[in-house]
Amino acid sequence: MPKLNPISWRELIANLKALGFSGPYEGGKHPYMIKGRLVLTLPNPHKQEISVDLLKRLLKQADIDRDAWLGIKK
Repeated sequence: MPKLNPISWRELIANLKALGFSGPYEGGKHPYMIKGRLVLTLPNPHKQEISVDLLKRLLKQADIDRDAWLGIKK
């Protein structure tokens, strides 16, 4: 099984858009993206990379499986 790797904030946004999310929108302390009734709160974009641990938590909250994430064409 391929491994998840740290990614940039821009890559995170592009991949989520490819999976049907809209945004990011500003709100409160953190930006967020929406897909249907699901609202996914994102980390602030000022960090260099999104760690694998944080990426796993975001994918779980967004109900995205590893195969769908790794299958996105870049």
